[in-house]
Amino acid sequence: MPALLSPREIDEHLVDVPGWEHDGREITRTYTLPGFPDALVFACAVGRLAELADHHPDILIQYRDVTLTLSTHSAGGITSLDFELARAINAIVAVET
Repeated sequence: MPALLSPREIDEHLVDVPGWEHDGREITRTYTLPGFPDALVFACAVGRLAELADHHPDILIQYRDVTLTLSTHSAGGITSLDFELARAINAIVAVET
């Protein structure tokens, strides 16, 4: 299991994942898609990435807004795994837009 990141390390990693914010023991980002069907497709794409990484975010879909929350529950906070998945998610958004 990866080690928990310090607040300083978290801030350093946040530079590499635009749009993500530190919120306690989690990092979070809300993506706004063109419509509800797009939000569902996006959530499914995130789910596929999560399965491949064996690291699963909390996903909240509110019409065309998809909020993702990442935390390494087994470690009790934020680890490098969260930033690896955040980078992968940001990459699929960059490809689709």
